[in-house]
Amino acid sequence: MECNECKKRPATLHFTQIINGQKTEIQVCELCAKKKGYMNNSEESYSLHDLLTGLFNFSSSQIELQNDDLFAQIEELECSKCKMTFNDFQRIGKFGCANCYDAFKVKLDSIFRRVHSGNTKHHGKIPKRKGGKLHTKKELELYRIELQQLIEQEEFEQAAIVRDKIRKLEHKKEDGRS
Repeated sequence: MECNECKKRPATLHFTQIINGQKTEIQVCELCAKKKGYMNNSEESYSLHDLLTGLFNFSSSQIELQNDDLFAQIEELECSKCKMTFNDFQRIGKFGCANCYDAFKVKLDSIFRRVHSGNTKHHGKIPKRKGGKLHTKKELELYRIELQQLIEQEEFEQAAIVRDKIRKLEHKKEDGRS
């Protein structure tokens, strides 16, 4: 979509204005937005890095309320391999090496929890077209773990049901129908 003002550059800003119930939409480029006063000329553009940094930034006031010592420890976090500090990670938005995950683990769990709606573990995905056998294998593994837990808890009736599910899946696997 092109700019409504200059008709030369692509529109990067979209404004919606409602006055007395009348809706007006304006699409303008950044230069025209500054000229028309929609933006302050001193404002810098907001990048994806700024957005991610904002997501990763755990408000220091929350940490200080919890424990002043914890705040000091987090500020001093540093990777033993690449020597990147947590502050460097926040500023750059990338890790220096694979060891940074372990070095910043204390801080990362809360970030991942917020970014991924509470999920902190990745279980992976299996393609549907080629993953029929993999799905069956994974399901068998889960049933075997569940069976072992039920036996340990001496819930033999439930264990028998799970055992039957395992046999059924193994039979399907042998027939090559999965």
